[in-house]
Amino acid sequence: MQPASSPSLINLYDLPRAALGELLAGWGYSAFHRDALWEALYRQQLESIEALDGLLRPELVTLLRERACLRRPSVHHEAFSSDGYTHKLLLRLHDGQTIETVLMRFKGRATVCVSTQAGCAMGCVFCATGQMGLVRHLSPGEIVAQVLHVTRLLRESGESLRNIVLMGMGEPLHNYDGTLSAVDILVDQTGLAIGPRFITLSTVGVVPGIRRLADEERPVQLAVSLHGATDAERAALVPVGRRWPLDELMEACRYYSERRKRRIFFEWTLIAGRNDTPEQAHALGQLLRGMDAHVNVIPLNPTVGYGGAPSSTEAVRAFQDVLASYGLPSTVRQRRGIDIDAGCGQLKAAVERPRRPLPATP
Repeated sequence: MQPASSPSLINLYDLPRAALGELLAGWGYSAFHRDALWEALYRQQLESIEALDGLLRPELVTLLRERACLRRPSVHHEAFSSDGYTHKLLLRLHDGQTIETVLMRFKGRATVCVSTQAGCAMGCVFCATGQMGLVRHLSPGEIVAQVLHVTRLLRESGESLRNIVLMGMGEPLHNYDGTLSAVDILVDQTGLAIGPRFITLSTVGVVPGIRRLADEERPVQLAVSLHGATDAERAALVPVGRRWPLDELMEACRYYSERRKRRIFFEWTLIAGRNDTPEQAHALGQLLRGMDAHVNVIPLNPTVGYGGAPSSTEAVRAFQDVLASYGLPSTVRQRRGIDIDAGCGQLKAAVERPRRPLPATP
């Protein structure tokens, strides 16, 4: 049997149920065997091909050993916040790349924030992941495996997962096919059965991806990161704004909202003295006027590579008051895990930051 890292092996976690059925059909096995394997993967959550012995026909298990694998990441580093509710994981993939996954417990529910890329190409100046650049896309199975890792942790404490947010490392719509194939696996009612309304995809504003989401009627909640209400202000924080200016982005958002009949969540990272002024709030209110929108205001998580500071409580409240005058609801995103580098890319940057060489011994 080849090692699970062998590129010639099929990672079963990469395959939505229909694709898994096609694979087995090509080997001469019916939908009955597909469903038995699917249940073992996602209901029983068996962690190895060997564990399938006794559940599937012996000759099928032998084929799976020879041709397939279950690639699960290993824990490279983990941290627990003093708040008692936030657990951040730095996971190592089969090729040595590391990605971040964050488990957040709230009263009566648990949420996982998962990565869709190793690194990110969008270059947002205040984001630790954006400061790294893009290494590669994650496969559907590498996205799904993060969820499986967290569900196993929750089961050990008698809890269950309710919410998934695709807003860890990477831009989900830059890895559209991988991300949405993972969503297909996560929402499948015969498997993990995560409710589509409990999955939120956060994008920095990849216009073609937003339109494709609308046209394909993909069952996720959409969150769009703005951070600036004029092209110049936004592009200074979010360089991709130069490629898709605000008028083009807002046209795509309106298209999505009207076609899908869904509210869009707009994310605004508040940076003291930069984009937290009443003038910026008025500009945002005018930009979103008439839309079915909700604004998540997020005090900045400081990073080593960006010198900004989070807005004061008074500035946050004043910003929200202006938005309310436009009929725009807003929520202050609860800051979690500040003491464990819980912001996107921060733990990876802290753990893997190059260390200065020790001085030579005389």
